[in-house]
Amino acid sequence: MFERLYVMLVKEFLELRRDRWAMFRLIVPLLIQVLVFGYAATFTVNHVSTVVLDLDHSQASRSLVSHFVATGRFDIVDIAQTQLQVTHAIDTGRAVVAIVIHAGFAEKLGNGRTAPLQVSVDGTNSNTALIALGYVSLIVAQFQAEAMANAWPLPAGAAAAGAAVPLQERPWFNEGLDDRWFFIPGVIGTLTLIQVVSLTALAVVREREVGTLEQIMVSPIRPFEFILGKTLPFFLIGLADVALVTIFGVLWFRVPFVGSPLVMLLGSSLFLVAALGLGLLLSTLARTQQQAFALNFFLVNPFFILSGFAFPIAAMPQVLQWFTLINPLRYYLVVLRAVFLKGVGVDVLWPPLTAMGVLGVGLLTLSVLRFRKSLD
Repeated sequence: MFERLYVMLVKEFLELRRDRWAMFRLIVPLLIQVLVFGYAATFTVNHVSTVVLDLDHSQASRSLVSHFVATGRFDIVDIAQTQLQVTHAIDTGRAVVAIVIHAGFAEKLGNGRTAPLQVSVDGTNSNTALIALGYVSLIVAQFQAEAMANAWPLPAGAAAAGAAVPLQERPWFNEGLDDRWFFIPGVIGTLTLIQVVSLTALAVVREREVGTLEQIMVSPIRPFEFILGKTLPFFLIGLADVALVTIFGVLWFRVPFVGSPLVMLLGSSLFLVAALGLGLLLSTLARTQQQAFALNFFLVNPFFILSGFAFPIAAMPQVLQWFTLINPLRYYLVVLRAVFLKGVGVDVLWPPLTAMGVLGVGLLTLSVLRFRKSLD
C-alpha cells in the first residue's frame, strides 16, 4: 500500500514540477488577492460626500458642521441655500448625505428644548447608508455632550436627566475595531478553499482526458489508495498556502496572532481534508475539465457567501442557516478568528473542529465510493 502511495505522490509532484508556471500560479495570485482583500474589503466608510443646508447660521450650527468635517468621514461638497438644491444634490448623486439645520437650532438647544436635525441619505447603497447614519448618530451625540458641558449649557434638570446613564465602550480583542483584523483571517480560509478545490476538482478528470486513467485501471491500486494519492499532494500545498497567507497577513497588515500555531495547524488540517474531499467529489462527478470548472463555480460561491465571511449567518433565512451547517468554511472562519485574535484553545474550539472532521471524513468517503476503476 505505502509503495503504491509513494508512486502516486511522486507522479503528482513530477507533474507539478514540469509545469513551469505552477509555482507562479500557486503563489503570486494568492498574494495579490490577499492585498486586494486586505485593502478593499472593509466596513469602514470614509469621505462620504455631503451637502449642508444651514438655515440657522449660528455658532452652534457651524460647530456641528465642523464636527462632521473633523471626523474625516464626511466631505462637504456643497453648501446649499435652498431645500431644492439639497434635493438636486441627492438626485444627481453629487451627495450621499444631506444635513439640514433648521432655523432656531441654537436657541432651542440653549433652552434645553428638542432641536431637530434633518439628515437625508441616498439609500440606493443600503450598506453605505446604514453605516453613514451610524456615524451621524455618534457625531451628533458627541456634539450634544459637548454642548451640555461647555458651549450651550442646558438647565440643571435637563442636564441631569440626559446624563443618567453614561456609556463606556470597551471593545475586546480588537480595541481599535480595525476591519483588517476581521477580514484577513477570513481571507485565509476563503482563498485556501478556492485554491484547493480548484486544484483537486480537475484531478480525476485530467487523468481521464489525457488517457492515464486506463493505466491506473489496470494497476493493482485500489480506489482508496488512488483518492489518498490525489489528496496528499494538494493537502501539503494547502498547508503551504495557509502558512504563506498567514505570515503575509501578520507582517504586511500587522494583524496580531495571539493563539497557538498547533491549534491553527489542527484546524487547517481538518479544513483541508474537508476541502479536498469536496474537490475530489466534484472531480468524480465531472466528465470533462469544463464541467469540473462549472461545478467548482457553482458550489464555491455559495460556500463563500454562506460562510459568515462578510454576511452574518444569524441574519440569513432559517433555511440558509441550516445549509451553512454543511459548509466547512463556516467552521474554519470561527477557528481562524478565534486563534488570531482571542488565543483560545481546543477546549473552546472543539465544536467547529469536530464539525470539520466529520465533514472531511464524510466527503472523502463519498469520493471513494463515487470513484470507479472504469471509464464509465
